[in-house]
Amino acid sequence: MEGAFAVLVLFVAMAVTSVHCQAGTRVGFYSRSCPRAESIVRSTVQAHFRSDPTIAPGLLRMHFHDCFVHGCDASILTNGPNTEKTAPPNRLLRGYDVIDDAKSQIEAACPGIVSCADILALAARDSVVVTRGISWQVPTGRRDGRISLASDTANLPGFTESVEAQKQKFLDKGLNTQDLVTLVGAHTIGTTACQIFRYRLYNFTTTTATGADPTIDATFIPQLRALCPENGDGARRVALDTGSPNRFDTSFFSNLRNGRGVLESDQKLWSDASTKAVVQRFLGVRGLLGLTFNVEFGRSMVKMSNIGVKTGTDGEIRKICSAIN
Repeated sequence: MEGAFAVLVLFVAMAVTSVHCQAGTRVGFYSRSCPRAESIVRSTVQAHFRSDPTIAPGLLRMHFHDCFVHGCDASILTNGPNTEKTAPPNRLLRGYDVIDDAKSQIEAACPGIVSCADILALAARDSVVVTRGISWQVPTGRRDGRISLASDTANLPGFTESVEAQKQKFLDKGLNTQDLVTLVGAHTIGTTACQIFRYRLYNFTTTTATGADPTIDATFIPQLRALCPENGDGARRVALDTGSPNRFDTSFFSNLRNGRGVLESDQKLWSDASTKAVVQRFLGVRGLLGLTFNVEFGRSMVKMSNIGVKTGTDGEIRKICSAIN
């Protein structure tokens, strides 16, 4: 079993290496200028995860939200009025303290060398690893952006959007339908707030006896209503993957097949033929060419992490991640 695991890790590394030079980034960018950079990020994520496991999905989503606005340039990290961090889709993100901690340690070892954008990309990978996912090689060499505006977050995919709208937003970033399903699979870890999906449980439609979204499994509705009463606490957190919310695996896709996707946008991946086929391939449905989720996730993450990156003399290397120099 250990031998098979080692082969899978090697395969992931080989799979992502083929795309790591797409945007001027490369694996091992800091091997000479700051050789401890990756190990510092890794140990920082591990230390914070031990005391607060919620930072793993938080960092993963933070990287996604960063890349979809101005590219992967750490614009999500800057403080101030009307910055990306203040926009509604980003208000519940967590893990900023992890990035700040890693940055301060790296600055002490290699001042002015490692970007906050790279720290975030590395931390996202390490967040998957601490939740028992498979590692992959992260290309580095990004520089930090100088613009962060809340108004620019409108192109982030929304939790009520149709599959076609989601596909278009991913396509606009150079990501295909398989990348969409694969990256949404990050919802195998973490939680969401009742206020985000409670509308699906009450007065959603008049076509069902319960009034709930008809795509939700009937036996799942009482569970969700118990967690999120109609007039209850909208901030209460509910697992996005009810099978194994703290483990990076494929049970999220099983939930979609069984009508147990918590977010409307997630469950819609099972309703659309093009996205359903990808979900089925992750589940190993007979008659379809199978896909290994961990392998494909690493590949799609590398593609996403190269969206609109700033390299060379573009951008800057911030002294602290929460403020533009």
